[in-house]
Amino acid sequence: MDTLVIGGDEVRRLLPMAECVDVMAQALGALASADAMQPLRAVLRLPSGAGYLVVMPAYVGGALDAPGVKVITVFPGNFGSEIDSHQGAVLLFEGERGRLAAVIDASEVTAIRTAAVSGLATRLLAREEAGDLALLGTGVQARSHLAAMAAVRRLRRVRVWSRDLARASAFAGRAAAEHPGCEISAAASAREAVSGADLVCTTTASNTPVLEGAWLAAGAHVNAVGACLPTARELDGAAVARARTFVDRRESALNEAGDLLLARAEGAIGDDHIAGEIGELVIGAREGRRSPDEITLFKSLGLAIEDIAAAHYIHARARKEGAGAAIELGGSRDPAAQRTTETTTETTTERTRR
Repeated sequence: MDTLVIGGDEVRRLLPMAECVDVMAQALGALASADAMQPLRAVLRLPSGAGYLVVMPAYVGGALDAPGVKVITVFPGNFGSEIDSHQGAVLLFEGERGRLAAVIDASEVTAIRTAAVSGLATRLLAREEAGDLALLGTGVQARSHLAAMAAVRRLRRVRVWSRDLARASAFAGRAAAEHPGCEISAAASAREAVSGADLVCTTTASNTPVLEGAWLAAGAHVNAVGACLPTARELDGAAVARARTFVDRRESALNEAGDLLLARAEGAIGDDHIAGEIGELVIGAREGRRSPDEITLFKSLGLAIEDIAAAHYIHARARKEGAGAAIELGGSRDPAAQRTTETTTETTTERTRR
């Protein structure tokens, strides 16, 4: 069996945002149904302090029967440069005999599936008529989150904020060309962007709050995406306390979500603040939004099962369409050669014994 190597350009073509939202629903539903295995990720901080090496294994069962692992580096200093902050690969194996099926660019998989999970959360939690979006951040995730929000809600207006107003203005100009019919503009402050919005996505590299709870309108839905360490947060305690809060996975959130952990340390929320997981909403095990005026929050960390499910979908389409570069990595052997190797090994062992 050959292995497909699939680059970023092909990932974007093979994994459209709207389709990825449905793939993420399948993956998170499997997790909530105990049909997936998801250990905590291993994070190694590099001695230079410039970045991290992250290893994320997972298994998605059922029809997918897909084990795999995402291995990436995360270098926050790359934000705003020509190099993505997340670099690496998703390794997809097949469940029958463990053969390596695909090596897939992780940067594009991460960019798409992260936003697709926020899109799923928005589809499940936001008001049906929601369409006034505040987008905090102008990086890769800001771009993909705009696409995800447009895939699940009809956007009327988008206000974009960055600490660099020129960057926000440039982002807004590009986005307006990509989303005709939607009013898109740069905001001078985060508060201005959020004022009156019924959808809010925080996609920054900030370690300190960029969103205050006092700014949130009644009935807003928030996707908090940027902070992924216990010591980092984009939301202040009031924003978390005001919201009915859902996560991708409780165990991950209780170990890694600084937005929640720091709010709890301040006394803004208690241990029982998490209302449920997104997968539990998918399978109907938890109640989502309870009233039009309720504020809802999805705290995203990203799970390996999301990467593996996306990789499985990409690999299946690539096989069907003849995409990707096929290579042999030595994972299979000719049976005759295998028997010769085994015979030689047995003979050598017997000689050693004598």
